[in-house]
Amino acid sequence: MVERGITGGTCVNIGCVPSKILISAAQVAHVRTSSPFDGGISSVQPSVNRAALQAQQQARVEELRKKKYESIVESSANIRLIHGEARFANDRALLVKEPDGREQTLPFDRVLIATGASPAIPSVAGLEGTPYWTSTKALAAQNLPEHLIVYGGSYIALELAQAFLRLGSKVTMLVRSRILSRYDHEIGETIQQILADEGMRIVIGQQIQRVHHDGSVFTVDTGQERICGDHLLLATGRAPNTVSLSLENAGVVVNEHGAIPVDEFLRTSNPRIYAAGDCTTNPEYVYVAAAAGTRAAMNMLGGNERLDLSVVPGVIFTDPQIATVGLDESAARESGLRVNTRTLTLDNVPRALANFDTRGFIKLVAEEGSGRLLGVQAVASQSGELIQTAALAIRAQMTVNDLASQLFPYLTMVEGLKLAAQTFTRDVQQLSCCAG
Repeated sequence: MVERGITGGTCVNIGCVPSKILISAAQVAHVRTSSPFDGGISSVQPSVNRAALQAQQQARVEELRKKKYESIVESSANIRLIHGEARFANDRALLVKEPDGREQTLPFDRVLIATGASPAIPSVAGLEGTPYWTSTKALAAQNLPEHLIVYGGSYIALELAQAFLRLGSKVTMLVRSRILSRYDHEIGETIQQILADEGMRIVIGQQIQRVHHDGSVFTVDTGQERICGDHLLLATGRAPNTVSLSLENAGVVVNEHGAIPVDEFLRTSNPRIYAAGDCTTNPEYVYVAAAAGTRAAMNMLGGNERLDLSVVPGVIFTDPQIATVGLDESAARESGLRVNTRTLTLDNVPRALANFDTRGFIKLVAEEGSGRLLGVQAVASQSGELIQTAALAIRAQMTVNDLASQLFPYLTMVEGLKLAAQTFTRDVQQLSCCAG
């Protein structure tokens, strides 16, 4: 194993784990400041110590890295860890440059490329040399911005922008096209309104033309206006870490974005070289990367394990959460399917009513005629907890009638799936609270 950075990769060190800790802290601050129950429980304006929160966050990261990664490598006699930067000499050997500058040749029979991805930095005049933030720097920050400018409109931008807003920063989000442009329009429109209601300024359809930093303040020029803030977060996507690998020496092909295409067995264009994770063309989820790595390892040792990506759930950890699985309405129609859809607003879900939080919706996409469930999109509190039920229903090729007839625990958010399925055949507003 050759590692040029910190053992454990993106998720535990600079991705999933620290970002969800930050989001959880921001949720606590938000609820203390404002909740639907303020009429009966006094709200308070919390004092936020970002340095203390970051130290708590980092301690948990280091704990998990040690327990789940470093100690496993250290206790495995058959694993040798080399710290250094590797590139392909040819299709049978790596050249590894170690921290002291020495270079060694490492022959191989099979190789797994799992180099991940890094923040993609847009080409903007005046940006180079300024202390802009990537997601990594934002998560490591010891102080809260007074005014954070966020450039981007996808999941990283949304999660971090809302977290810093709730911790007390003023936030302006600049979005080049629309929020969550690759998702159903209804999702982007809904979360945009929710964030605006919380106090975020969202500027749609503008790109940064020029950046100036005077030593303390960023001035961002979009061509239509100038926006000033003390921090600028760039969240305009991620790029695969493949440029420095000399893949051409090993006959490994990449696409126009530098990502490595792989087949269902995780083989690259060179069948002796495998790849997994965010450096490939597979969906950029840690659980997809983990599943791919496991199967690639088996196949490198003579196995025949496929990675099935026919049903892949995804969650964006805003509040309310955004969860999707399967086809949305647009993708289903583009694939030639005739579809029926139903959108259930959360004022029809008893759990949401009990929580006094009816922001969002649950949308079901079904094949016309058969009623087969094709996809589910949800903007709802804890929708990440209900989406796997939808994934299993799609995997089992259930129809909306099948889903509507299942027993769901009452006063749970997942019951919203049943209610949404029932709307294909009845008016759920005319049902009693727990009607079957």
